Amino acid sequence: MSQSAEIPSPDELNYVTSCALPTPWAQFTLHAFVEKATGKEHLAMVLGDIGNGEPVLARVHSECLTGDVLYSQRCDCGAQLEGALKKVADEGRGVVLYLRQEGRGIGLINKIRAYRLQEAGADTVQANEQLGFKADQRSYGLVKPMLAQFGVTSLRLMTNNPRKIDAMTKLGIEVAERVPLLVNRNAFNQHYLDTKAAKLGHMMTPLTPAPVEDGAL
Repeated sequence: MSQSAEIPSPDELNYVTSCALPTPWAQFTLHAFVEKATGKEHLAMVLGDIGNGEPVLARVHSECLTGDVLYSQRCDCGAQLEGALKKVADEGRGVVLYLRQEGRGIGLINKIRAYRLQEAGADTVQANEQLGFKADQRSYGLVKPMLAQFGVTSLRLMTNNPRKIDAMTKLGIEVAERVPLLVNRNAFNQHYLDTKAAKLGHMMTPLTPAPVEDGAL
C-alpha cells in the first residue's frame, strides 16, 4: 500500500503554459505541465508569491472526476479540493497541485468497477485489491519538479494522509506543518472515511491546539 516517491528525470515533465483562472474565492494562475511518458496533463493553481523561501500552504490533490466534477457524495475529494482553494484564497498565498491519477491511481473505469464492488459489500481498500491493484497506486514523483518550477521547497501541507507526508519527505520536500483538511460526513461517505482511517492511516480528527500557558495571552 506504499506510495511511490520516485523523481522523474527533468526531461520527463514539460512546463507548457499558464493563464489567469478566476474562481469564486480568488483569481489564481493556472499552470500546465505535460508528462512525456504518458501524455498526462498536470496542473498547478498558484496564488501570490510562493517562491520567497517561506513555507507554502499547499494541497497535492489527485484527480477525482466523480467527486470534483460530478458532486459524488461517496468520497471527500470534491469537498477537500474546494476547502483547499478556500484556505489558499483566505491566506492570499499558496498552491494546489492537481495530479491526473484518478481513483488513487487505478483510473476512472476501474474506479467505477470498484464502486460496484463496494455496493456488493467491499470497502474501498478491498475493492481495489479485488481488482488486482494495491490499495493506493498513486505516485508523487512529479511533485518535486512541479514545485521546483516555482522555487518551492517547503510546504504547509493540507492533508489527512500520513503517507503523503512521508512521500514528500522522501522527495526532499520539507513539510513544515500539516494542515488538516476535514469535511462533513454523510450517509454515503461514512464507511469510506472510516476505512481510510482504519486501513490507510488517515488522520480524521482535528489537531488539538497546544495549551496556553498562564500569562501568555
